[in-house]
Amino acid sequence: MQECNSCGKCCIKYSDGDLSASDEDLEMWNLFQPDIAEYVKNGLIWFSPQTGKQLNLCPFLRKTQNPKQPQKVMYTCDIYYDRPEDCRFYPVTVKQMISDECEMLEAGDLTDPNQAQKVLDKLLEDSRPSFD
Repeated sequence: MQECNSCGKCCIKYSDGDLSASDEDLEMWNLFQPDIAEYVKNGLIWFSPQTGKQLNLCPFLRKTQNPKQPQKVMYTCDIYYDRPEDCRFYPVTVKQMISDECEMLEAGDLTDPNQAQKVLDKLLEDSRPSFD
């Protein structure tokens, strides 16, 4: 399994109504990042502060050129260090990564998903608990 290459597939797929903010997220944002809290509605994210309607894309996702491969685009997150738990915890399982066509996966991960899950849990141990 390789490290994330910022392809943006997960952010694009999940930013239109499938994410929520934890109580801890809300508490932190209300205190220190009210500009993020403005996009929360009834514990769900990302809603327009002006209209209250669900956004199709995370307002903090930015498309940019990949400096290592100028022909490829990559995505960055303006709130990466303050992103919600749902974002910090992704990806949860190798099965989810396969379904999402995650570019972190390599051929060997597909032939031994149990081992790939162990590698994934180790790779992301600083951002989320393991999901056995």
